Amino acid sequence: MSRSIPLIPALIFMLSLGGCASMITGNLANNIASAIVNQDDPELIRDGAPAYLLLIGGMIQDEPKNAPLLIAGSNLYTLYAAVFVDDNKRAARMAHKARDYANRALCLQVKASCGLTSIKMAELDPLIAQINIEHIEALYTGAISWALWIQQHSDDWNAVAEIPKVEAMLQRVVTLNERYRGGEAHLYLGILKSLLPPSLGGRPAEGERHFKRALEISEGKNLNVHVEYAQRYARTVFDRKLHDQLLTTAINSDPHVKGLTLSNVLAQRTAKSLLADSDDYFLE
Repeated sequence: MSRSIPLIPALIFMLSLGGCASMITGNLANNIASAIVNQDDPELIRDGAPAYLLLIGGMIQDEPKNAPLLIAGSNLYTLYAAVFVDDNKRAARMAHKARDYANRALCLQVKASCGLTSIKMAELDPLIAQINIEHIEALYTGAISWALWIQQHSDDWNAVAEIPKVEAMLQRVVTLNERYRGGEAHLYLGILKSLLPPSLGGRPAEGERHFKRALEISEGKNLNVHVEYAQRYARTVFDRKLHDQLLTTAINSDPHVKGLTLSNVLAQRTAKSLLADSDDYFLE
């Protein structure tokens, strides 16, 4: 029996609802996303998620001004492109779609944010200041999808130069509610500030503060924080004791946490690989 998630029954179900379909699309998209993030079999998601990418894309075509649906679509494309797509060109296309969906959602909710990706940094701060707590989901989704887009265009310095814009958006999330999604905005701020060593303009000390806060808010249950803290900060400053401690904790933790199971399982795989490479890395 195929392990992929069946698309045809879902499409038949949607078609059978007729005019009622628009009433449940948001809930359906959220349920799909929930089922994915709580799955402990990454290969099942790799095989089955493309069907739902097509499904949500079709739903968005039918309801192009449904902000919750656009956000769900952006999250799904971001997750799949970041984790499961090895082809760089394909991942870049998916990252572009994820960012487009997120920007459209934010534009629907905050009119001043329309055209966000094309404005200058000086214009960004006052614009972001207008985004309030009720729009935090669209703001956060926009920041993460933009970060993925930058990652997929990391050979383009014009794209890399947009990192401060993503940082500003994430900092606004922290200001509005630093505990949103278990403190994940702190995690991504830690990553962005630790991408480069200090000699090249990186700010690992600031990054560490964000990693520590993310660990505190998530109560250590988000194993991706341990892994990124080790990979982005401990390796940058050559702190092997911290590096190995963080990775060992991630490996020995229970990955089954609501909303984090898939991420945790993947984080444990990365932790094992990094720990196995520890001797070679810290001898350099």
